[in-house]
Amino acid sequence: MPAKTNHVEQLTPILEGTTVTVEERLVTVKGPKGEIVRDFSHADVGIKTVRNNILVSVEYPRSRQISLVGTILSHIKNMMLGVIHGVTYKMKVVFAHFPPTVKVEGDKLIVENFYGEKAPRRAKILPGVAVTVQGDDVILEGIDIELVGQTAANIQHSTKLRRKDPRKFHDGIYVYEKQLGERHWVI
Repeated sequence: MPAKTNHVEQLTPILEGTTVTVEERLVTVKGPKGEIVRDFSHADVGIKTVRNNILVSVEYPRSRQISLVGTILSHIKNMMLGVIHGVTYKMKVVFAHFPPTVKVEGDKLIVENFYGEKAPRRAKILPGVAVTVQGDDVILEGIDIELVGQTAANIQHSTKLRRKDPRKFHDGIYVYEKQLGERHWVI
């Protein structure tokens, strides 16, 4: 059994082209594409900048606090990558029965004629996320991975079919590609 430690800390370098400021647990990341501010006051960890690094640490940690150190560090890395490269999600409109019409109106994505329904389905687009419709593709772009991901979830949830067998009825709008910096996923 490993010995218990009284102190846990992890470092990550501040990426070139970004500036990171920490005031208590409020982290601000600025870069060429914009600025992201995130409040980590809910976490009982210490966050500070040391030379050209971000240091996240905890004194006398419990297991939950140890896992929070890595999680918060990952959030800050995603913030830095977002303000440098941006975040892109690509979604595909899938239908087998009725071709839907997809359009953007203000802060809503409107899906008309989905599965032949008379009433349009609506999905909320969060602030800071740009949504464009190109044929059967819906492209979401922004700098905050959490806002882009939540907008994609809102769109996918709005086209969920209820009381149908999902193995047979695949109609909906689904994420098929994600990109954050050099990280690229095809789903």
